Amino acid sequence: MDLPGSSGTPQSARPRTRGLGGLGRYILIRFLLIIPTVFILVTMVFFLMRVTGDPITAAMGGRLTPAQLAERISAAGYDRPLPVQYVEYLGGLLTGDFGTTLSDNRPVTEVLATYGAATLELVLFSVIVALVVGVPLGMVAARFRDRWPDAVLRIAAILFYATPVFFAGLLLKLVFGIWLGWFPTNGRVQINHQLELDRLQAPTGIYFLDALRSGNLAAFGDVLEHAVLPAVALGLLTGGVFLRLVRTNMIGTLGREFVEAGRSRGVSEVRLTTRHAFRPALIPIITVMGLQIAMMMGGAVLTETTFEWKGLGFQLAEYLTARDFVAVQGIVVLLAVIVAVTNFLVDIVAVLIDPRVRY
Repeated sequence: MDLPGSSGTPQSARPRTRGLGGLGRYILIRFLLIIPTVFILVTMVFFLMRVTGDPITAAMGGRLTPAQLAERISAAGYDRPLPVQYVEYLGGLLTGDFGTTLSDNRPVTEVLATYGAATLELVLFSVIVALVVGVPLGMVAARFRDRWPDAVLRIAAILFYATPVFFAGLLLKLVFGIWLGWFPTNGRVQINHQLELDRLQAPTGIYFLDALRSGNLAAFGDVLEHAVLPAVALGLLTGGVFLRLVRTNMIGTLGREFVEAGRSRGVSEVRLTTRHAFRPALIPIITVMGLQIAMMMGGAVLTETTFEWKGLGFQLAEYLTARDFVAVQGIVVLLAVIVAVTNFLVDIVAVLIDPRVRY
């Protein structure tokens, strides 16, 4: 018998409504969280860059006379109080003004546009390598749990994850670039193809897309050849993480009731592994994709330097050497925004494919 005012259904037993309103609020909240995240990162970068003094003294100190140095500092406004500089810097960011580099006198936005496409291209290739390596090998490891293929692949995953990316890059260059001569060891494309791609109308800077647009298959093949070694060096790092995630989750899924029911009906182990347990195993990969892309952005600095892949990581190392903190600040801020937006997109994908995520 129901008590007065009771609907007869316990609150915990009522089905939860997953309407568009709830999803819309979740997306809006996650999007709004990007703002404080980027704000905190921008603030930290700004003040950390000022720990050693103003950027002009850091970049030009010792190369200018004290009078010239003071004149440059005053012209750039770095002699004003730090809070004033900070407010002006935030105002510039809101209008798309990241400042001007000190070492080569270029707008930072131009540097970001020129070299950001190269880093994006490298990360895309690296994600493909990570997925190709991590997902199938993780499935194999789960299928042969506690047998020799599983043991070998677990050791490989640890090696992939633990090997420094610059060491993996140097090893790949030595073996496949110098000893065997299979792949180029530096650059993004041969100079003749680069000149042709740069002459395209409105080039994207992503060479494999520009090569497809031009219809030049030789240039497209050259781009892929140059991308193999750096993409493998950076992709194996994340591939090791994916391998362990897929293995762990597929082992759990293969022990679930619906898999056991399929096995009792005579469904083959291969079908159970590739069809029934595959999608649940991909969910954790998607949820950690944002963090892994952040790691790839960090690893891109060493990878691009090792292979002379002229992207944001390569330029960041160059500007750090030149102590050009204005350029460094702009690049780090852009990378922070990319990571924050990537995490937002990953959260949205995760909530759409994983019914266990509540919003």
